[in-house]
Amino acid sequence: MSTLLTQLPALLGVLVGTLGTILATSLADRARWRRSQSVRWDERRLDAYVDYAHALKESHSVALRLTADHRPGSHSHPIDREDGLARLASSDARRTIVWENLLLLGDEPTVVAAANWRDAIWQVERLARGIADGAPDVSEMLSRVNEARDGYYRAARRSLGVRGGSVEQSAALRQALVGGDDGHASRASAVPEDSGRRDAPTGDRSGGGL
Repeated sequence: MSTLLTQLPALLGVLVGTLGTILATSLADRARWRRSQSVRWDERRLDAYVDYAHALKESHSVALRLTADHRPGSHSHPIDREDGLARLASSDARRTIVWENLLLLGDEPTVVAAANWRDAIWQVERLARGIADGAPDVSEMLSRVNEARDGYYRAARRSLGVRGGSVEQSAALRQALVGGDDGHASRASAVPEDSGRRDAPTGDRSGGGL
């Protein structure tokens, strides 16, 4: 009995050490799993944000080509109306699909900003479809699209923890819209898009780089 009592502190020490090791390992594994899940969902969230931006840009690009005649000096490549409307319907269908992914994975500010960008582009689509009310100010309409796009990327970058300062384009693009001759000088201060695509129809200076 005395031997057992003598060894008891050592046995308790071993037991406590073993339990401590098990607990520490369990906590480390749980933290590692949480980090892995966080990275996984961040990657999926990024995909959802990018897919929705691409879908909106596709719709807007087609709408710009359909409204080229409404914008003197536009660099958009005009498109046959029947073909353009078919493309617009296809891009709208794709947008509704990727919207569901955005709702599932996006945070509230980004989803709200996405809806604002979508609504701004919808006004251009209405003009393209010939159902716009009255005679809209096209330059102001495109400026709203650019501002809404800035809002979307601002919210998405904040949601993803992206650093690096502002990448907003609307101020420079507004100058391009009102600067005459498609604002070539003002356009230089904006980040160029699709620079590697010679056939890109979206590089319309009056289309806000969308």
